[in-house]
Amino acid sequence: MASYNRIILVGNLTRDPQLSYTAGNMAVCKFGIATNHRRKDKDGNVKEEVCFVDCTCFGRGGETFNQYMAKGRPVLIEGRLQFQQWTTPEGEKRNKHEVIVDNFTFLGSGRGGEGEGDSAGGERPYARAAAPVSSQSGPGYDSPPAPTDDDIPF
Repeated sequence: MASYNRIILVGNLTRDPQLSYTAGNMAVCKFGIATNHRRKDKDGNVKEEVCFVDCTCFGRGGETFNQYMAKGRPVLIEGRLQFQQWTTPEGEKRNKHEVIVDNFTFLGSGRGGEGEGDSAGGERPYARAAAPVSSQSGPGYDSPPAPTDDDIPF
């Protein structure tokens, strides 16, 4: 039997990301997001349902997520659902689903607007500035010549 386990969610962070490391020095970033669903009931009133989802991101992606995200900020995540079961110290059995994040995209402008600022009162940018691209190529790497009108096939 074939199976497919993929989930894509867009929502806002419900808390600041928590970064920790395993004994093997792998980054583990845990966070939660909330998604909203609006619908009309039979009387025509708009009802809003909120779904809270726990998420975990590993490795360099987890470090990046922790560095740039804060409570209230919007994000798109893609990953897979994982079911967890455990027993509390009191002997109660507990379980939950969580999303293991494979990819994420920071949403929003990063300046002003909804969810701006973090708990420390400082600003966190949404994305790093890209390294400047040099107009000269490195040693041993010659850039191809610019095409002329004769080189274009149409």
